[in-house]
This record gives sequence, C-alpha cells and structure tokens, in this order.
Amino acid sequence: MIVSSFLDLPLSMEEAKKAAGEQAADLVRTGMRVGLGTGSTTAFALRAIGRRIRESSLHVMGVPTSFASERLARECGIPLTTLEEVEALDLALDGADEVSPELNLIKGRGGAHTREKVVAAQAKRFVVLTDPSKDVKRLGEKRVVPVEVLPMATGPVLRTLDDVCTEATLRMGKEKDGPVVTDQGFWIIDARFEGGIDNPHAIDRMLRDLPGVLDHGLFLDMATDIFVGHPDGSVEHRQRDD
Repeated sequence: MIVSSFLDLPLSMEEAKKAAGEQAADLVRTGMRVGLGTGSTTAFALRAIGRRIRESSLHVMGVPTSFASERLARECGIPLTTLEEVEALDLALDGADEVSPELNLIKGRGGAHTREKVVAAQAKRFVVLTDPSKDVKRLGEKRVVPVEVLPMATGPVLRTLDDVCTEATLRMGKEKDGPVVTDQGFWIIDARFEGGIDNPHAIDRMLRDLPGVLDHGLFLDMATDIFVGHPDGSVEHRQRDD
C-alpha cells in the first residue's frame, strides 16, 4: 500500500473533512463522469466541484447515490446523468463508516449503501473520504453492518442473522414512528459483530444469498484510494496495491 500526505495549516476535525473532500475533488478532470456519494465529508467534495464548474469552466457529469446527494449536486450546479445514459464512471467519491487496513469498508449509516455500491462498482477509481475515527483493525469493531431487506422478509432475515452476529435489530426512525425506509422502499436491519468480523468475505456471501436481502454495507475489494483528513490539516492518501 502506497501512502503519501498533503499538508496544510492546523484545522478542526470539520475542517479536516473539508481538506479531504477538496483534495479528492482535485482528482476530477473535464470530461469525467463522476459518482457523487452521500455524507458530510463527500459534501465538501461536491461543493468544491461546483466551485470549479463556476470558476474554471470544468465540464463533468455526475451520478448521485441518493436523493440527498442529488439535491446537493443540483444546488452546487453539477450536471447530472444516470447509469442508463453512461456505460461507466471515471471516478466515484464517497465516505465510509469504517475502513480496515486492507481498504475494505463498512458503509450505510445513512441508509444509501445499496445505491452507493452500484455506483462504486461502475467506477474505474473509487475514492473514499474519511477521518482517523473510521480506522479499525477489523470491520465491525465500531459500526454495525446495515442489511437492506424487503419488509416481508424481515423476520426470516433477522432469525438468520441471530445465528451469525452478536445482535440484529430493525433500524427505527428517530423523528417518526416505524422503521427507517430507504430510497428503494426497503427496511434496514443493523447487524452488530462484537469484536469485529472474523471473515468479512464469508458474511458478504451469506448475506447476498439470503432471499429478501437487496444488499448490505460491506464494501470489499472495491476502494482504490482512501483520503484521510487529520485534525492537523494533513490529508493521508492510501492506495490499494493491486
């Protein structure tokens, strides 16, 4: 794994996220088709892309991963397209909830992981924007694995997950009664693995084989680059070796 650093003045953690987002936005070139992720760090990248469109005649097309990223992209003046209209993406920018030393991820705290995975899979380069709090030795140490499920399949999926994880719970809304509903109209089950996941690839295969599961938040062997913003303003760039 190659590691390099981009240095800046001392910044707060929020400003560190901004540094990571803007550094990643600098990868965007005229003519690119770019996946536009969801989350606070990626929002800085979208705003930076929007400024370049206004100020330096940057011409790009974006594919949003959620209703939220679509709204923000429109506010920033980023022209949008769809995966039906383009064959592949040059670049995808997104955040993560956890990052392992192998550059594997857990995503989905915001519930957009299914669309995020589809977009990332179409990109030649998948760049993930994080901060040091997202680093773990093993996936699942800090965050749950979200599993997007057809509502009628919730019971069977919960029972299956109870046999392989520490705890599986249906994610409930905070501002309204009832389960959280994704952009696809599905529900989310959060699977907790106390101490981390021993074999993420085995869990990935098991979840993909469960009837009623649309997708899940394990992003394995997908990220090509990780930009980690630090409180001192530096941005660490990690790259996959293969």
